[in-house]
Amino acid sequence: MNAANQIRRPAELRYEKELKALEKADGDNRKPEGWKLSPRAVRDFILGRREPLVLDGEEVRIQKKYLGNDALVERCIITLAGNRGLMLVGEPGTAKTMLSELLSAAISGNSTNTIQGTAGTTEDMIKYSWNYALLLANGPSRQALVPSPLYTGMEKGILTRFEEITRTPAEIQDSLISVMSDKVLNVPDLGEEGLLFARPGFNVIGTANTRDKGVNEMSSALKRRFNFETVQPVRDVRLEKQIILNEVREMSRSAGLKMEPDEDAAELLASTFHELREGVSSMGHRIDSPGGVMSTAEAVSVYYQTMMNAYYYGDGHMEMDCMVQNLVGAVRKESKEDLEKLRSYFYTVVRDKSQKEGGLWKNYYEARRQLR
Repeated sequence: MNAANQIRRPAELRYEKELKALEKADGDNRKPEGWKLSPRAVRDFILGRREPLVLDGEEVRIQKKYLGNDALVERCIITLAGNRGLMLVGEPGTAKTMLSELLSAAISGNSTNTIQGTAGTTEDMIKYSWNYALLLANGPSRQALVPSPLYTGMEKGILTRFEEITRTPAEIQDSLISVMSDKVLNVPDLGEEGLLFARPGFNVIGTANTRDKGVNEMSSALKRRFNFETVQPVRDVRLEKQIILNEVREMSRSAGLKMEPDEDAAELLASTFHELREGVSSMGHRIDSPGGVMSTAEAVSVYYQTMMNAYYYGDGHMEMDCMVQNLVGAVRKESKEDLEKLRSYFYTVVRDKSQKEGGLWKNYYEARRQLR
């Protein structure tokens, strides 16, 4: 399939030029065996660098892709350079998946070797299964074996991403223990040829939501095979605004929307999500925080839905009525009681900001009629 026809291209294709420029400039930097880039270059790829690089006579700027804790990114890279797996945990919508994708693209050049954890995930989906037509015709063989992402990662020496690991049953999680410890996967049906020893470069990046902690808690034995890093929600409104703008611009390009995002509307929405999440406004109001997830990812979704409405139904202007409608949908998805907390926010914080700042905040307050 032509990459231009893909709704969302993997990171190694979206940032192909940057990765090539970094690989060319990597030179004699120390690089773990099996890695495409050195830890220094991986860090630059994710966190950006000031000085542009040159590739085939063209200047290539390495943009910052993860707008969060720089020290956390460095620790993640060092963890993967060792023999322990990396487990990213945190609230939903804190960019755990995006970070694991960026790490995989930079280290292995492949971010699609992924297991998506669900309640229906089986051991076959993690390790291997069989092409039963070939199995019945010729017996057990490597040709009849259908490799899973874990098998592929070990065989090729690349990272395997395991998304939402705590969504899978405990016995499925524990099938990782021996692989993570010994870096060996045994296929008994293949006899002596059934031992697969992981090639250098193999490791596992897992993600888990702290809100799902009670679904299928990881065993202590499995936890010991990982270094845990907690990805915190964005605490800076300006940073959250920039994330919204960056994500929406990328989504707009993919969808063919010829419309630039409204920065003032992005700042207003970032402030709303930040204040509702933190329980206090910039003016000192105490706020009852909704019980649902008020993540940056939800803010991006609300903004993009409003922008799409403006593009297809309006004149390209972000309407606050539509923004509030989409906000209501995001807030009340887990509990109807959260809608009352949103109303309280509007009748205190938004009201006072509309009186003090006017402009967009005034339009925002007037759109409170959509809070039903």
